[in-house]
Amino acid sequence: MRTSNSASALGPVRRRVVASTVAAFLGLGVAFGSGLAAPAFAADSATLSGIILGVGSNETQRIVTWYSSADTAQQVQLAPTSSLVDGAFPASAVTFAASGAANIATSGGFNRHATLTGLKENTGYSYRVGFEGNWSSAYAFKTQSFEGDYDFLFYGDPQIGSSGNLAKDQAGWVDTVNVSLAANPNAEILVSGGDQVETANTEAQWDSFLAPTQLKSYPWAATIGNHDVGGKAYEQHLYTPNTDRSGAYYSNGTPSSNTSGGDYWYIYKDTLFIDLNSNSYATAQGGGGDAAHLAYVTDVINQHGTEAKWKVLVYHHAIYSPADHAKDADNKIRRVDFSQKFSDLGVDLVLQGHDHSYSRSYLIKNGAKADATEQPGAADVYPGPGGVLYVTANSASGSKYYDITQPDNSGTSGAGNGADPLDAGKYWYNSVQNQEHVRSYVKVEVRNDKLVVQDLRSGTCAAPNAAVELAKSPCTETGQAVGSIVDKVTVHPYHGSGQDIQVNVPNAAPGEFGWTIDGYNGLVDLGTAVDHNGDYFEATGSINPIAVSDSRRSLAPWSISAGVSDFKDGAKTFSGSYLGWTPKVVTAGAGAKAGAAVGSAYDGGGQGLSVSRGLGSADQGHARGTAKLGADLDLKIPGSVDKGNYRATLTITALSS
Repeated sequence: MRTSNSASALGPVRRRVVASTVAAFLGLGVAFGSGLAAPAFAADSATLSGIILGVGSNETQRIVTWYSSADTAQQVQLAPTSSLVDGAFPASAVTFAASGAANIATSGGFNRHATLTGLKENTGYSYRVGFEGNWSSAYAFKTQSFEGDYDFLFYGDPQIGSSGNLAKDQAGWVDTVNVSLAANPNAEILVSGGDQVETANTEAQWDSFLAPTQLKSYPWAATIGNHDVGGKAYEQHLYTPNTDRSGAYYSNGTPSSNTSGGDYWYIYKDTLFIDLNSNSYATAQGGGGDAAHLAYVTDVINQHGTEAKWKVLVYHHAIYSPADHAKDADNKIRRVDFSQKFSDLGVDLVLQGHDHSYSRSYLIKNGAKADATEQPGAADVYPGPGGVLYVTANSASGSKYYDITQPDNSGTSGAGNGADPLDAGKYWYNSVQNQEHVRSYVKVEVRNDKLVVQDLRSGTCAAPNAAVELAKSPCTETGQAVGSIVDKVTVHPYHGSGQDIQVNVPNAAPGEFGWTIDGYNGLVDLGTAVDHNGDYFEATGSINPIAVSDSRRSLAPWSISAGVSDFKDGAKTFSGSYLGWTPKVVTAGAGAKAGAAVGSAYDGGGQGLSVSRGLGSADQGHARGTAKLGADLDLKIPGSVDKGNYRATLTITALSS
């Protein structure tokens, strides 16, 4: 007896019907076999490229985006990696239909994306894109626990092509991804600070950005930078969940134009992430400006804020940064309206790019330093009500660095760029500023009762470091190694005037549903049929009992059914419809009820067991336990059937929610 189980439902959020089948031999002969038809090959072939894994709406989802040279219907095929045999996807693999459209002329070809849903936690998956006969290579990713602690990584401005040397920019970017994930292999999402490329629609730059193979295995949470916004390639390459693509969130107010835009959100474990297109900031441009973003953030937090412990905002244009963009007019305005609203809404952390330097703000509340006594570089901070931490990431690729600029006398709160009273060389709003002209990335450890934010070196002055190699930025060797810490701070949340009590509840054992042939799965031999006056032959017997076990907490319904093939002896055959049965519960348990009796087609026509019939079942809410199901068989064969030793296959199917 061989049992083959199809993939169970891929996750806890949506239930699917699950089927498992097995073949049992029935007597009166042999002839058992099975085979798969050769796959049909599509008439058109396509070159599949630019594959990238993105975040979904929650931890049970991922989005895959890619380019295709042909405008064909395409899919993502997904299966647990453990179910692949010699790299071949099993018949139980699930497929997700892709959507997409033609790319703009400068990109050529077509774009496709599909959302993978129902993922299970702590599971390795393999996937490929395309269609039957034209699949891409397979790529793998793994999910982790859907509750509890996790880490994510934040990357500032790869801006591939910015140095003028594409190969050097790619080398630095690939090295940062390699270094960061070698040090943090269990990081769960990769968050973008924007400016993936230098020139919005230059596909050679996108190819270099997509060069790290890890972008096919770790979900990328995209952000639109000012160098991405001027074309459609960003949207073609990076499809995002829950995205509002209405005109208010496009800088020119026109989603159909040759620009990218949109605001989006997702929840990952206990964190609500909201990502804004900060290129749209003034209504004079045509879009909804910052007022639209603030309304969006307010609406998302009002609807989903209670579903998460932490609120993290991500956008490109840093409003508290120390370098070339520190005194930009739009940033000064946003220091007033953004800061006030973010404090009111209880935002914990804001991640920014754009200024190609690292900074960590003091805790900011309503446009001012929340606590005048907070010291520069403090290792632990306590936001209190309304305190928000703003972090700006340096270049992750080394393609461009901006030098730190000097404060002025424009004020030490609100829109001002005045000096820090505690350190006159820094802006009033920054606890830490750093520019060493070396690549770095930000690691955020999300814990039950704290956020730990670290800026980590992913390079040194040595190559790959394009801006330094090409003499565009000086670099003074600090002696700090790759992986060393530039800055680290622990954010301790505010719990109000009372005391919060927390407890982690682990996953309860889900229990299992399964069935087996009880005992030895021998041939069900019905012996020699009895001749009834030349009119028909009859043989009787019983199937090998089926043991059903159900210990699931869900107490979901289940059913066991079976159907029989035609009986064969070489070229001789007769229909399986002549086999009937009377199911029975041999041993009670698991809510088992016997199926209805089915007569032989010889007695009154019909299809007998040539179609699948119910052997036993249980309703929703049944007791846990084990049952044994059996059935008495009744085979009546027309007298015209030739003499022979016939055999058929009974295929048993188990269904469970």
